[in-house]
Amino acid sequence: MPVVAAGMAHAQGEWTIISHSAGVRQWAFRQQPLYTYVLDQQSWSLEGSDVSGWSNVYTQLAPSFPDTFTVQDTLAGQVLADPGGMTVYTYVCGDDSADQLSCDHPNDTQVYRLAMCGGGDAELCLTYWPYVRADAGEQGSSRTWSVISIDPKSGHRANTEQPDAWNVWAYRDRPVYTYGGDQQPGDVNGAGTGEWRAQRNGLKAFWLRDDYMRGTL
Repeated sequence: MPVVAAGMAHAQGEWTIISHSAGVRQWAFRQQPLYTYVLDQQSWSLEGSDVSGWSNVYTQLAPSFPDTFTVQDTLAGQVLADPGGMTVYTYVCGDDSADQLSCDHPNDTQVYRLAMCGGGDAELCLTYWPYVRADAGEQGSSRTWSVISIDPKSGHRANTEQPDAWNVWAYRDRPVYTYGGDQQPGDVNGAGTGEWRAQRNGLKAFWLRDDYMRGTL
């Protein structure tokens, strides 16, 4: 479907507007008309990428993930995985206060995360949802991916020189995890764990591309 430009929209730089005889104003990028694909059901969907003659429009390259990480194909799409091929998950949290502030940062309360990953038991959380550990000397390549020091028992940032601290990988300053219920590379058994399929409080697989296999099954 054409990407329609609002009546008050104006061309700027490489973004221009094409006017059709029917009065429709359509956005174009680098002189190429822009369209959406009807089978892309989610905001992150890229199913139209497989249609011959069509390509995605990228205005900024995504930050590269750690060199030791891998990419795995699953029945639901491509996911980011740890060096052993196990799917990487992120934790999402919005607290129950009226303003629904974010609560997924290690500086925030860990009550919600501990309840979600281990029924309030920190040891169970480390079993079911272990952190993705960083090897000695590993460093992030950007501010998006970094190595942070975590107290594994509390989930908060570790104190300076804390002897039992773990160095773990973090995405946007938030630790990432694998799932104890995944048995082999390509498993995504933990995807959508939590409230409203992890939209409110829970864990999501780090999808690089969804519905990867749908067109070939």
